Amino acid sequence: RLPTGMEQPAEEIVELAAADYMRVVDLWQRAGLKFRPGGRDSAAAFAGPTASGRQTVLGAIEGESLIGVVLVTHDGRKGWINRLAVDPAYRHQGLGTRLIAAAEQHLHRQGIDVIAALITEKNTASQAVFTRAGYQHDPTVLYFSKRSNPEA
Repeated sequence: RLPTGMEQPAEEIVELAAADYMRVVDLWQRAGLKFRPGGRDSAAAFAGPTASGRQTVLGAIEGESLIGVVLVTHDGRKGWINRLAVDPAYRHQGLGTRLIAAAEQHLHRQGIDVIAALITEKNTASQAVFTRAGYQHDPTVLYFSKRSNPEA
């Protein structure tokens, strides 16, 4: 529910391209997401998967402003929603949920029926958004990673 006097933003959700990288980085920083410019958040790491079609970047645009973003990938059997970010001025208006829904629609069109998101234990705001969107925490899953670079 929106506070009195607040309207839901009239955003348009569109596919972004590698050329939008700096706009996305600016939003990630405004939203407080950890930024790893020497690794997985580098311009090359953003552009390569986007250009090859392995990653789709969906952005919420209001006027000329990028107010929300989500990275969408899949491995052919499972879809992943990554790096969901909403401009702080547009939070608590359902934009995160609408971006998740757009990511799900994109994945369903590609035949993907299992969709997941990795969320850190401390990120309770994202946990709440995904829970409201129908996602369930699976306490039986342990996440392991091996990184060739601490920034990866």
